[in-house]
Amino acid sequence: MLPPSWTPSNTPLPAPTPDPFTPARDITHAHFRAGDHVVVLKGAFSGELWGDSMHIVAPSWHTPTDENGWRLRDSTGGQQSYITAHPQYLVHLSRRCPDCLLHLRAVEDYLLPRFTRDREIVDCGWYTTTVLGQLVHVNDARSGQ
Repeated sequence: MLPPSWTPSNTPLPAPTPDPFTPARDITHAHFRAGDHVVVLKGAFSGELWGDSMHIVAPSWHTPTDENGWRLRDSTGGQQSYITAHPQYLVHLSRRCPDCLLHLRAVEDYLLPRFTRDREIVDCGWYTTTVLGQLVHVNDARSGQ
């Protein structure tokens, strides 16, 4: 599920694939804790889901949604090692919790049959990062951001 945690610069970005699950996901700030290892699901790669693997660092206000969020650290570095994200974007990797497993299964069942080519990286275009370093789902983006 994890590799790659980046999108190669030569990967074409098609129109976003609809995400019927994350925007409606009812997950609270308290579901996650500092130190948790999480993934932000972004697409498919070789018949599996892939996304950015992160560690939760500290509570943080998520300005784009006006709700409690989490400051995340990408331990592999990259262009931006720290971001802030809303809890509904996150899925546990460090423990097998029922809520995250249900969300993961729903996304797998919906997304994987659509993208079946081996070694093809598909970025569904669900997320962008604001100038403030905040991860925003396309459904949460406010006009002007």
